[in-house]
Amino acid sequence: MGTQIKDILSIKEISFDDLKGKTLAIDSCNLLYQFLTTIRSRDGSLLTDSKSRPTSHLVGLFSRITNLMEKGIKMIFVFDGKAPKLKEAERERRKDLKLGAQKQFETAAEEGDEEAMKKYAARTSRLTKEMIDEAKALLDALGLPVIQAPSEGEAQAALIVKKGDADFCVSQDFDSLLFSAPRLLRNISIVGKRKKSGLSYASVKPELIDLSENLNLLGIDQEQLIALSILVGTDYNNGGVKGIGPKNALKLVKKHKKDFSSLFAEAGWDRSFSWQEVFSIFTEMPVSHDYKIEFRNLNPEKVSEILVKDHDFSQERVDTTLAKLIKSHGPKEQKGLGDYF
Repeated sequence: MGTQIKDILSIKEISFDDLKGKTLAIDSCNLLYQFLTTIRSRDGSLLTDSKSRPTSHLVGLFSRITNLMEKGIKMIFVFDGKAPKLKEAERERRKDLKLGAQKQFETAAEEGDEEAMKKYAARTSRLTKEMIDEAKALLDALGLPVIQAPSEGEAQAALIVKKGDADFCVSQDFDSLLFSAPRLLRNISIVGKRKKSGLSYASVKPELIDLSENLNLLGIDQEQLIALSILVGTDYNNGGVKGIGPKNALKLVKKHKKDFSSLFAEAGWDRSFSWQEVFSIFTEMPVSHDYKIEFRNLNPEKVSEILVKDHDFSQERVDTTLAKLIKSHGPKEQKGLGDYF
């Protein structure tokens, strides 16, 4: 879910043409959850193979990532490691919500209500170790680098951008900014339009949030942004302080400047853990500086083995997508994509 500070941020819409030749460091688990939530059957159930194993994550990766590769966009995929202890409470909360949604889905199924089934099914999304391993294998076969973070993937992705090894972080959540990601991209995995309600749709374009620009516009520094977000709520203190939204949080932060003890005292911090514990997660998150980024040749045979042989994808569709991908990089590279990278 991440911190809900969108209302006070300056967000710019950009085009995919703006990203040509750029390198993106992607919060991979966040991306896979998007695919599991949005790529489903009409009744809301996950897409599966002949052995009833979920394939929504693979469908999303193969269709969307190859499309971005065709556009000349380079990608590095960063996966979560061990979560901070304070996130365990949030995971338990989400688990309870998923169980509740599962019961509502089953009720809707009994009543034959497909709209309700789709609504509640999306809320049951669960990313398993098997799905993550399959995603890593497919990305490797596509020649894309996979990096394992020691803890939160978005913190590791932020470091990669800060060190100049990528141009943008990619995540739907704004937490990347709290880990000092210089530039955050959203909506790169969503195609065209997003359903709002009924028959209403909204156009969806990639969004860019520049951290330095936003700090200047808000008139605060990085530490104050973290404090503000804790007041609103993060994955480590869900819900924040009751009654405080982003605009009020900004006013309080500006009032107390860097006196955070007074800030949280006035706000009425009443958790069983201290605000300092949450704050330190963002400032002291374990990250690895010893990562290796290596773009390799596309391996069509391995891609086909994973998708067609193991998960019943159409051989024709896989071959067509791979052919388009190779063709998009010109005749000199039709035997492999290594030179492009």
